[in-house]
Amino acid sequence: MGHKEDLLEGAKRCLLEKGYARTTARDVVAASGTNLASIGYHYGSKDALLQQAFLALTEEWGDQAGAAGAEGGTALPADPYERFHAVWEQVIAAAGPSRPVWKLQTEVVTRIDDDEKLREAIKEPQRQGRLGMAQGFLGIDPEEDPEKARVAGLLCQALATGVMVQWLVDPETAPTADDLTAGLKVLMGADG
Repeated sequence: MGHKEDLLEGAKRCLLEKGYARTTARDVVAASGTNLASIGYHYGSKDALLQQAFLALTEEWGDQAGAAGAEGGTALPADPYERFHAVWEQVIAAAGPSRPVWKLQTEVVTRIDDDEKLREAIKEPQRQGRLGMAQGFLGIDPEEDPEKARVAGLLCQALATGVMVQWLVDPETAPTADDLTAGLKVLMGADG
């Protein structure tokens, strides 16, 4: 790897260990084995580097969640409730290992009112993430049915955020795939 990649990997480690606000340029340099001048040369600023590192971490989580939703490449169940349950069982199983990423995402959300560049940097990846969730979780191809993928992705993203926040706060009472599926059945009037 070159300095640019080393910086990105170092920044990702720092974000997961220290958080967004507490990560300094010196922390990134120490974690990456590079030098301070490399940050400016490759990314323009520490903030730009941290934004790229944050986006890379969330994209990695999305890739893992999409793979979980697709159950490692096997076909999703045809029954929508079984499919919903299978996807959320996999996503929730990843709650523990993905805790640092969700903790970081929660911190970043609290910063966007004061950091317009950060807000702008995450808008498009968030939109793409929704479409990725629609495809990975539900098998909806965004190119074949963009509107269906958009609204399904909005719902998946809202559920994922809510579920993961509950797992951050209280894993003992956070929803399981069984809970979510039962709740969906109640909502849809199919609980009998």
